[in-house]
Amino acid sequence: MTPIENHPLRYKLANELHARPFPSLLAPSMAAFLAIMKDRDAVGRSKSDDLGFLIKLLDRFGAPHPQPGATHYSGSLGRHELKWEQHAEFVTFTMFTPGLSDRAFDPAEFEVFPEDWLAEAPGMRFTSALIRVEQRPSDDDLTKKLKDWFVPESLAVSSVLDGSAIIAGDFRICAAGHLRFAVFPSENVGRQRIGRVVQRLCEIEIYKSMSMLGFAQSRDVSEKMERIEPQLTALMDDMSGDAEAEETLNTLLGISGELEALVARTSFRFGATRAYEAIVKQRIEVLREETYASRQTFAEFMMRRYDPAMRTVASTEGRIQTLADRAMRAGELLRTKVDVARSAQNQKLLESMDRRADLALRLQETVEGLSVVAISYYAVSLAAYLFYPLTSVLGISKGVLIAGLTLPVIGVVWWLIRRMKAKMH
Repeated sequence: MTPIENHPLRYKLANELHARPFPSLLAPSMAAFLAIMKDRDAVGRSKSDDLGFLIKLLDRFGAPHPQPGATHYSGSLGRHELKWEQHAEFVTFTMFTPGLSDRAFDPAEFEVFPEDWLAEAPGMRFTSALIRVEQRPSDDDLTKKLKDWFVPESLAVSSVLDGSAIIAGDFRICAAGHLRFAVFPSENVGRQRIGRVVQRLCEIEIYKSMSMLGFAQSRDVSEKMERIEPQLTALMDDMSGDAEAEETLNTLLGISGELEALVARTSFRFGATRAYEAIVKQRIEVLREETYASRQTFAEFMMRRYDPAMRTVASTEGRIQTLADRAMRAGELLRTKVDVARSAQNQKLLESMDRRADLALRLQETVEGLSVVAISYYAVSLAAYLFYPLTSVLGISKGVLIAGLTLPVIGVVWWLIRRMKAKMH
């Protein structure tokens, strides 16, 4: 019996769900997180450069290489564990190290990434963070550590995963250039759960930072819209006035083209911002936060500091689309106005052509009458010469003969011309 054929993507897609396992950590330990991104055309960058940069790091530790075309990698680098992921716009490196330095968030902890290796990065540092994982102390000691390590006005603290750990961070960049987060797991919390919490913090930070790119672009776009919107409003006011419709339409087409260019330039970034924002909120939600010591949670911090920026992005996106729709509707109205004006002009032109045709017809009839007279004159003269010999036989004068021939000749000429005219039509 011939077995059923598998779809060529079946195993690849099934394995993709298990391709990025959470790190496994114990307290105490630390994590150094780094995200690298190109400042331009991040999506269209050479993905092979990302892999090549990873391989340079692996070669320093004699670690095995990833598969060709890989988008993720996990492996040991000496006493460290590396987790590497390639995304559409950026790549992330997370180095996990057991144990802690005596000095909390010591900048030397980031030296797990060699300085000369970082100098060859195919992009720029977009964000970096140090995450300190240590066993949960007493509430008094925990309060003291939070006060010493973080900026109180920005500090977010919460109990997560049904009390499994306390997480804290102020989302500020320290003097060494890194953000700082702390994780205080309770006793008997499994290493995989600790790893999940640390991974969530890294994801919250990178996706929060990526979504803020949309906020930066919305500010740039707002300046252009402040210039375009009054122009569009003025043009729409001119539509109800005596302004030349075609000239107004040409100006409006220029504004519409500018708006469409704005839509094209911002559609990807604003769409990506919506996706990143959704991921940030989902990552916070799965932590199942609970308030700790009356401090603001990560969700509350985002609601106060992050959500307004995202609403600004959504508002800017909607404003661009509204202006583009207004310009399109105004263009349709102007085109209708131009068409009506042209129809009136065409109607006048047709009336003028009708008058000219009527004049031409009358002139033609006049010429036709004159032609009958002229032809008849010559025809009567010829007929007179033909019938002159009859004057002596009939005993009439030449004048009487010509008078008698005139009406029949005119009638014959008129009849012949009418017949020729009928044949031509």
